[in-house]
Amino acid sequence: MEEGYRAVMLNPEDSVAVALSLIPAGAAVEVSCRGSRFTVVLRDAVEFGHKFAVVPIRKGQDVRKYGEVIGAATRNIRVGEHVHVHNVEGKRGRGDRVVRGESS
Repeated sequence: MEEGYRAVMLNPEDSVAVALSLIPAGAAVEVSCRGSRFTVVLRDAVEFGHKFAVVPIRKGQDVRKYGEVIGAATRNIRVGEHVHVHNVEGKRGRGDRVVRGESS
């Protein structure tokens, strides 16, 4: 297992962690958060500041980062996959998802 690759995860309910440096595909990363521990082998290279899945995420399921929902998976995402615009649709600022009759 490669040493020195680091990632951050702030909430044990998160489905992703964030790379703190460029991490190559195939690298094993230890992620821990408030008693939850994950060993993730990256399927894709993940750049600094980008996300990777620490648990399987089903198509349509919420993606959580830092304890917040940041979007929904547009397809099934496997543990260790890069999580970004190619497989997540944002939920914030979606004018097409406004329910009529909601007050601002």
